[in-house]
Amino acid sequence: MTQTSHAPLAGVMGWPISHSLSPRLHSYWLKENGIDGAYVPLPVSPDNLEHALKALPKLGFRGVNLTVPHKEAAVPFLDHVSDVATRIGAVNTVFVSEDGTLSGTNTDAFGFLENLRRNAPQWSETKGPVVVLGAGGAACAVVAALLDLDVVEIRLLNRTTEKAHALAESLGGPIKIVEWSERGEALDGSTLLVNTTTLGMVGQPRLELSLAALPKSAIVYDLVYAPLETELLSAARSLGLSTVDGLGMLLYQAAPGFEGWFGVQPIVTDGLRDAVLSTP
Repeated sequence: MTQTSHAPLAGVMGWPISHSLSPRLHSYWLKENGIDGAYVPLPVSPDNLEHALKALPKLGFRGVNLTVPHKEAAVPFLDHVSDVATRIGAVNTVFVSEDGTLSGTNTDAFGFLENLRRNAPQWSETKGPVVVLGAGGAACAVVAALLDLDVVEIRLLNRTTEKAHALAESLGGPIKIVEWSERGEALDGSTLLVNTTTLGMVGQPRLELSLAALPKSAIVYDLVYAPLETELLSAARSLGLSTVDGLGMLLYQAAPGFEGWFGVQPIVTDGLRDAVLSTP
């Protein structure tokens, strides 16, 4: 499609940025909806983040996504930050207003829940405890989303226990800190296991975890999507457990930004998943 001088423009800022799948998925939606626009990768070093953000209105951008290492660092450089982003402490979506001001929000919690609802509709927050592995930015978004659902208990585990305590203190609610060494036992009676760590990702150490204590009705959700079929999900499937992969969260969290920048509410489809997973 030929891009006109008035075509809407958005992108993703990160350092590095070559690994990001966001250009592929947004480009798919642009083509699918016949929109004369563009979504581009923007390699921005941490030292240049403020200048890059402030330049967006002058360059004609309607907004950007933020990925590592900019999600937390960008907050002080924005004119407005949503309540959910403030609570999570990170911004992943920025909108440029007509007056040039920058507004930031976080759609990770939305993406996490939407992916869960679409792929494991049988799960209910009222049926029992949830186990969350990790205490980083992704864990914060996941825990915040679960707390908003009024889950009965969140068992939070992290290799650095102090970080888990800090997350629990910042968010409040029915969060129980469990030692990492007791992760297998923590699964007893839980309805949902969520891995928010990088363990099991390509190039990272394995996630060593026995699923023996999980009830047969439990859901196993791994935010890692490289590889798409992680060792954790494979082990869960071998036990007959329902699973949710991490790619869906990436796709669903992108939808609010696309709608805000390009004026169309996109749909997550099998065709989109195939396009994102295809070899470029």
